[in-house]
Amino acid sequence: MLDVCRNRTDTAGMGIAVPFPDTQPLGYQWFADEPVFDPARHLQLESPDEIVLLTELGYDETEIADKATPVAASSPFRLLSDEGAAIMLDVARRLRPFAKSAGDRIESMTRGGCYRSQWLRDLCISQDVNAHLETIYGIAIAPHAMPLHLGHLNYEPSRIDTAIDKWHHDTLPLDYVMTVTDPAEVAGGRFEYFLGTKHDAAELAAVGRTPPPERTVVPEFPGPGYAIALHGDMVVHRAGPLVELTERISMVNGYVALDTSRDDQSRSADLVVVDDPNALYTEWAKFAAWRSHGRLGDLIAGIDFDADPESVARQLEAAVGDVHQAIAEMRAGARSVDHYGG
Repeated sequence: MLDVCRNRTDTAGMGIAVPFPDTQPLGYQWFADEPVFDPARHLQLESPDEIVLLTELGYDETEIADKATPVAASSPFRLLSDEGAAIMLDVARRLRPFAKSAGDRIESMTRGGCYRSQWLRDLCISQDVNAHLETIYGIAIAPHAMPLHLGHLNYEPSRIDTAIDKWHHDTLPLDYVMTVTDPAEVAGGRFEYFLGTKHDAAELAAVGRTPPPERTVVPEFPGPGYAIALHGDMVVHRAGPLVELTERISMVNGYVALDTSRDDQSRSADLVVVDDPNALYTEWAKFAAWRSHGRLGDLIAGIDFDADPESVARQLEAAVGDVHQAIAEMRAGARSVDHYGG
């Protein structure tokens, strides 16, 4: 396991990148009559039995050198208690009326649920869960600086012949995927990931193929409230088709490395056709600003007096690169949501 280390972007020794907003975007209201999130009652944090590294999927050391962590995925581990899992299912059902599609990739999903459910918000920004995941990833992390990436819910499709979520890699660096409904009561709809790289998946997609079963891992989730930690940007995965149409819900919660010198590993431009603009652009701007703030801090602390002018200009340009990229992508408008098919 890697040593957990923190840099100056940490806040008072806690895993916080950008604090969760004190106000809600236009059109969002808190659910009434929710239980208060209680870590002592609602969490049951257990360690995974296995950790898979990116090199085991075929990535080389050069390619992963600037990524958040060399960890690819964990085996399933328990995250919620029985009481917590029951509340999570109730919250997910209450959020279903707000579901929409993500192009041709996901038919039914809800995002922005942490602006409606205070219980879900407190679970998703829980420092207990954050610290637990740090021991799995081996790095200092924080709940994602864009709350739209917190508590993402996927629901079953209306058709039996389509995957719940097609083969893809995520629009954010790190996350966990948690079962909300009981897998034992769902025929099909299994989470699976590819024992290969993004490049391998792209080559297969180019000839109309998807990851073959012999190169696919299908983790066994013992029940609701169990999760798998994932290096979402680097691991190609999907939620497969159902065998019978039935309720099937999973939840994805996003994280970022606190070390802003690492690669961004985000595709925020994909969210333009997915997320509520009342929330997206403000969150996106804060995320880019946080990233550049950390990099500018590194520049202030580390630039030398004898550096040549071009080197200084390149370092300054790199430090604010996230901001310039965000501006350009915001102005470019909508683009399709990427995936690798079936």
